[in-house]
Amino acid sequence: MAKDKKTSSSTHHFKAETRQLLNILIHSLYTERDIFLRELISNASDAISRLNFELLTNKDLLDPDVEPKIRIKINKENKTITISDTGIGMDQNEVIENIGTIAHSGAREFLDAATKTGETDLSNIIGQFGVGFYSAFMVSDSIEVISRSFRMTDSAIHWISDGGETYTLEKGTRENRGTEIILHLKDDASEYLEEYRIRQIIKRHSDYIPYPIYLNENEEQINRQTAIWRQQPQSVKEEEYKDFYNQFTLDFKEPIGHLHLSIDAPIQLYGLLYIPSSAEPNLFSERKDYGLKLYARKVMIQEFTKDLLPEFLRFIQGVVDSEDLPLNVSRESFQSTKAIAQIKKILSSKVLDHLDNLKSNDKEKYETFWKEFGFFIKEGLASTGEYDQELLSLLKVKTINKITEWRSLEEYIQNMVDNQKKIYYIISEDENSALNSPHLEIFKKQNIDVITFTDPIDPFVLMRINKYKEHDLVNVTSKDLDLPEKEIEEEETQEQNLDQNELNELMTFFKTTLTDRVKEIRTTNKLVDSPARLVDLEGSPSQEIQKAYRYLHKEFESPEKILEINPNHPIIMNLANIKGINPIRDLVIEQLYENALIADGIQPNSANMIKRVNQIIEAALKN
Repeated sequence: MAKDKKTSSSTHHFKAETRQLLNILIHSLYTERDIFLRELISNASDAISRLNFELLTNKDLLDPDVEPKIRIKINKENKTITISDTGIGMDQNEVIENIGTIAHSGAREFLDAATKTGETDLSNIIGQFGVGFYSAFMVSDSIEVISRSFRMTDSAIHWISDGGETYTLEKGTRENRGTEIILHLKDDASEYLEEYRIRQIIKRHSDYIPYPIYLNENEEQINRQTAIWRQQPQSVKEEEYKDFYNQFTLDFKEPIGHLHLSIDAPIQLYGLLYIPSSAEPNLFSERKDYGLKLYARKVMIQEFTKDLLPEFLRFIQGVVDSEDLPLNVSRESFQSTKAIAQIKKILSSKVLDHLDNLKSNDKEKYETFWKEFGFFIKEGLASTGEYDQELLSLLKVKTINKITEWRSLEEYIQNMVDNQKKIYYIISEDENSALNSPHLEIFKKQNIDVITFTDPIDPFVLMRINKYKEHDLVNVTSKDLDLPEKEIEEEETQEQNLDQNELNELMTFFKTTLTDRVKEIRTTNKLVDSPARLVDLEGSPSQEIQKAYRYLHKEFESPEKILEINPNHPIIMNLANIKGINPIRDLVIEQLYENALIADGIQPNSANMIKRVNQIIEAALKN
């Protein structure tokens, strides 16, 4: 660091990440340089919001009665634009931390993201990593920042940089609290010296900034400012909702939906909530955490408020503003505040109702929602019992009869066969495995539809949820399936091709071969095309629990199983015809058992299985 004694200025070196970032911003081409003004206005607005919060508990500060405002001045002669605010200001250490050290606010992450995109237009990702101030170098040869902190004893500080390897700090001359940023424009950025361009940019990007923005010495406010969420819903146009969403989230896609609230009782509440376009973390968003932006009487008191919605609705973005929330609520007592509990109850109910209406009235849009956010609904079912009925109503599933369509549980019930009282489902690794499971054969034969659950979270849901309305949810792998009475009677009248003595002898061979790997061998009438299947013993941990442990990669001793065989299957009948000691019969029994394991998503010893299959093939070819 070099120091000039005459001017009391000091020179500081940018860190490597900072120099790399500045190089990108100064020398790259951007399709939309306008965002520099959006970023500087947003920073100014944040500075005023922080000052307002400070005013709640501290009256001993500089210029306590100054109007909160942002002013933009154009000087065509000097080719400069100045953006000033009456916000909280900065002292020298804060200037170094917030401006001189970009790495503090995410330069490394920005550079990584910039590399991954492979695009020349990075304008949308600038705000995400707290490097928005530096977007001004896209249009500036050099930048000056003059700031004075709200603290009475602090002096003004002057920061100067041309985007090179260093920046200069010296004493500033500003008397009032706040910050002004002076941009010395590049020759190719002269368009920003025109008032109409500044108005155009503010209209697009900063119209809803909650503080007045003035241009030059004109006291005409050029932004709308009135918080859109405090307007009556019927007075807001759809385009205005979209514009606010774009400005608020920096996601320039169409949101899936929005919910505008204006409530007087039991608590006075305003809110504007959005379902984003995607569940994926938005690279182009400045949102660093989940939670709603909370205002109390128009003063922002918390940016990422997680206590206003249950965690499974954390994908919702938006603003909540209440007249009944105390301004001085501390973060420690936040959750216990009665008003917060009331707001959470209201918002949760309204959001779930909104989703239910979307499901009923716009099938296509709800399907888009489900593909993006269905996991969160299932998470709610797996984690809490508070909203079971509402979430079950929102649940969408696929079934073996409609494998390409998303259907509700209500639609499943409407298509039940005669005498069907229960909702049947299968848990599997994927749809193909589910469709080919031997457990489904009797259901296919009787045209009973079965829900396919293939998401990793599904076993956790089904460990909690076992009923929808008056209908039990039943796993098709259950030992004793209670199928509709008429069909069971028909199945029980099927002719058995093997006599009981032959069957008893064959089951003895099965038991001798498999020893203690199965608890019991028995016949079943619930198989059609498969020779065998495995079912759990009564009292064994459910398949849901077994799947959950496997998904969590936790040690779990598989429970003993019952092997059920299909006495009418050709393989079983041919095995029964083999008499005496025969190694091929033992190999086939081993393979049937392991086939049943595979069908249930349990991987046997593949090396042993390959060796056994080769032996069976060799024996078959000899005959």
